[in-house]
Amino acid sequence: MKIGFIGLGNVGGKLASSLLRNKFNLTVIDLDNNLVKDFVSKGSATAKTPKELAEKVDLIITCLPSPKVSAEVMEKKDGVIEGLSKEKIWLEMSTTDDNEVRRIGKLVKSKGAIPLDAPVSGGCHRATTGNIAIFVGGERKYFEKILSVLTAMGRQILHTGELGSASILKVITNYLASTHLAALGEAWSVARKSNLDMNKTFKGIQVSSGNSFVHETESQVILNGSYNINFTMDLVEKDMTLFNNLSKKLNIPLELSPLVLDIFKDAKKKYGPRAWSSMVVKRLEDICKIKFRANGYPEELVDNEKEEKGYEI
Repeated sequence: MKIGFIGLGNVGGKLASSLLRNKFNLTVIDLDNNLVKDFVSKGSATAKTPKELAEKVDLIITCLPSPKVSAEVMEKKDGVIEGLSKEKIWLEMSTTDDNEVRRIGKLVKSKGAIPLDAPVSGGCHRATTGNIAIFVGGERKYFEKILSVLTAMGRQILHTGELGSASILKVITNYLASTHLAALGEAWSVARKSNLDMNKTFKGIQVSSGNSFVHETESQVILNGSYNINFTMDLVEKDMTLFNNLSKKLNIPLELSPLVLDIFKDAKKKYGPRAWSSMVVKRLEDICKIKFRANGYPEELVDNEKEEKGYEI
């Protein structure tokens, strides 16, 4: 199977690298020519336009920063849709709006091609090693057709149902992660102002009912002081807004989510849209004139688990 990959950023570049590492026939495109050159030097091909890429491959993967960018890449002149034909598959791996996936999916189907959405979850460090989780929405038979590709990029693969269902599940998980990150800022503030040992506090939370994936990962780079989680404030705002908009559409009266979004908007205003998202806790560090620091924590997360062939869960 020939694969085309559009979007070699923080997540996309790592997913595409897993495909290259696993010897797939890969063609890539990105606005950053240096990223493209790096992939080409390692054995990838490239194309001049998304249309040309779509014409050359069987499976087109997009992993882009926003629904707006995805729509442009798909629908513009010389975009992906112009290069589609019967039985080609479009796999949307961006975190995006489920309505957008379905809308563009109709355009893809009009060309005789097949749309699937497949956002990832688990952190950039797991995307690096191919151990990230992948949610997939769309027709089951086409999910099965590309399962070998999915299991090269991720470890735990979940078919969520119809097209768009994976994107809904993804924004739910990102909402939960963002909420716990904001809560950790308050938890660490109470611990620090109470003069608790930061190392013992980390371990105590880790073995308690208050533990979470977010604590086990992001608390480490918070305690280090790098905050480097490879995910930025603007992306949290985008994902939280997607969740809030979905809830409004479903007539669910939210209470926590709008508050958490406001906290992240304030942090984005203070530290910038490209600041690491875990710097949301720095709001309270600055207000309280404290630091959440401890020795022995990494500057950047590394997945120490051996790369494992993926499987459906």
